[in-house]
Formats: sequence, structure tokens, C-alpha cells
Amino acid sequence: MNTANTDQTGQSEALNCGAMGAPDKKCCCNSSSACQATRYPADSWIVGSVSTPIGDVPVVSTRLEMADRLGAWKARWGIGRMQYRVAPGFYAVGNPAPSSPVLVSANYKLSFDRLRSHLGGLDAWIMVVDTKGVNVWCSAGKGTFCTDEVVRRTEAVRLPEVVSARKLVLPQLSAAGVAAHEVRKRSGFHVVFGPVRADDLRAFLATGMQATPEMREVQFPVRERLAVIPVELVQAASKIVLVAACFFLLAGLGRDGYSADRAMGPGRFSAALFLLVCLASLTLTPLLLPWLPGRAFAVKGAWLGLGLLVTLTGYKWPLPGVFENWINVGAWCLIVPAVASFAAINFTGATTFTSVSGARREVQVAVPIQAAFAGLGLVLWFVGRFV
Repeated sequence: MNTANTDQTGQSEALNCGAMGAPDKKCCCNSSSACQATRYPADSWIVGSVSTPIGDVPVVSTRLEMADRLGAWKARWGIGRMQYRVAPGFYAVGNPAPSSPVLVSANYKLSFDRLRSHLGGLDAWIMVVDTKGVNVWCSAGKGTFCTDEVVRRTEAVRLPEVVSARKLVLPQLSAAGVAAHEVRKRSGFHVVFGPVRADDLRAFLATGMQATPEMREVQFPVRERLAVIPVELVQAASKIVLVAACFFLLAGLGRDGYSADRAMGPGRFSAALFLLVCLASLTLTPLLLPWLPGRAFAVKGAWLGLGLLVTLTGYKWPLPGVFENWINVGAWCLIVPAVASFAAINFTGATTFTSVSGARREVQVAVPIQAAFAGLGLVLWFVGRFV
């Protein structure tokens, strides 16, 4: 669903060309493909408008309300995450003048809210590009926060008619997708890459858009690492439960046919072990990320899996029938590291510690190895039912 054209809340909208108010015929009805109508929903975070040569531009609040925080919580848990976006277009904060800075944001609402919440007391313009509801770093890697989109959006919102300063302040993490020299050549706007974190924007603007080394440093502290866990759990939950159910049901097979007692015994504990490994991998990987050995996420996950095996062995966890013979032991020695490694590799898309090409290369190398280990482990586990 394209939220640039559809109001998710069903509330009234104002149709315009990059500004609030009635459609401008000069903009909307000519033959330029870059000139687009934009629908701005009547959301509570739009608190007014400012008059400009292209019409009224919506003014957004710099204060996050309960609805914004609830929406962010839901997005973190994967609820409506891909529809959590704002309309691409042109917005204002405070009472900006033609000389006020133009800040560029993705249309993922978490990114947009993070930006506006740190602009209290400032006068600025916000140009929101269409990243299909994806955050800045991921959209830069996917090619939606890109040179073409930035140039296209400056034309669509008729930016040269509103601002006198020919500068665009882009998030530093968008640099992977935007060629600054191409934007300047095609649009006349000079690109300045701002700080990594939105909370440094005020200091960055106050010093004439000069970034300190600390502003350029990419960090991934514990709080941010923990924030990516919920959505990973939700996305993987159905697959994890399905595989666990297969362990439970197939464990009933044996040389004498099918036994419900075996399913309720070794099967139940095999399913529990698989669930435990998945849960531990998805939570401990980001938590322990800096301390797990290796650079590749797949290697870090494999080490975590080995650690889980050692822990289970050391505590002699009472799982009747799970480690009943050496074939089953060998099976889990293959399955656990493979599962933990695969869970860890999912976080390559949740941290700025990886590059697009590096993540792609790691997936190409690691996934076949993980599949081979897991496949062989499952075969041994199944054979163990008949020994």
C-alpha cells in the first residue's frame, strides 16, 4: 500500500503538490513526471501550516504523543511495521524562513519521528523522500533512499521556489545510496551529510554544519541492540513453532511404529530444546554481539551455539530421550550451532556494523554451510528414532 496516496487512518486529507491546500494547476497538471500530487493525512502530529510560494506547508509537532509511542512500540514488535510510514513530501518545523536548513528524512515513521522529536525550538524544513516505509540505513542499501529519489523529491515539492539556501542535510547513514555530486549536478542542491544520530543535529546546525568526530562515529549500544530483538522474535515465531511441532510429532516414530508416549516424552523435550535454542540465539546474539568471537555474524552465532551445547552438557539438563544415544548427541551437536548461526546472520540487517556487499557475501557463503549442518543433523535425529 502506498501511503503517499492513501490515508491509513481513514481521516480527511488535503490534496496538493508538496504543500497543504488546494491543488496547484501549474504543478499538478503539467507534463512533468517528477511533479506529483501528495496527500497529507490529518494526523495529530500536524499542528498547523506555514505559507510559502507553493502554498501552505504542514507544520509538524516536535513532541511525540502517546499515539506516536504506541505506534513505535507496535512497529518494534512487527505489528503493521511495513505500513508504519508518513507521506513523502514537504513539512516544516517551527516557523522556517527561506534561509532555514532543509533536513531530509526517510518516510519510515520511526525515522521521521526520531528526527522531528529532536528539533524542538528550531525552525527548519523537512523533505521526506519515499523509501517505501524503510528506515534510512536499510533503504540506502536497498536503493530506495537514493540519488534519483532525492532529486525527484526536490522537483516534486518545488523546493527551489521555497528555499534560498541550496543545501540539503541528509542523514550520514544514507551516504551508501546517495551520490552527493550527482544530486548537485542534477538539482543544484549541495548535499551535506549530517551526524549519525538525530540528537546531535542541534549542535551540528549550531556550528555551521560542522560535524565532530563523535558525531560521525557509528555506535550500537546495548539499548539499541535489545531494541531489534522483538521484531526478530515475531518474524521467526511461526517458523520456529512449526519446526518444534515437527520434532514433537516425528519423535513418536520408532521400530515398533508410532507411539504417543514417545511423542510426549522425547518429542516434547526435543521440541522444548529447539525452542530454547532459537529463543536464546535471537536474544543473546545482539546482547553479546561485541564479545562473541569472530567478525562474521554467522561465526558469532556458531560460537554461541557451541556455548549453549556446553552449557546443556555441563548442567546435565534432564531431557529424557533427547540425548539417549550417540546418534542423537551427534544430531544436536550439528543442529544447535547451525540454528544459532542462522539466527545470528539475520541481525546483519539490523546493525550498521555491516555493509550491503559484506552481508550479501556472508549470506552466500554461510547459508549453504548452515543448511548442510542442519540437514545432516536432522537426518541423524530421524535415524536415531529407529535405533
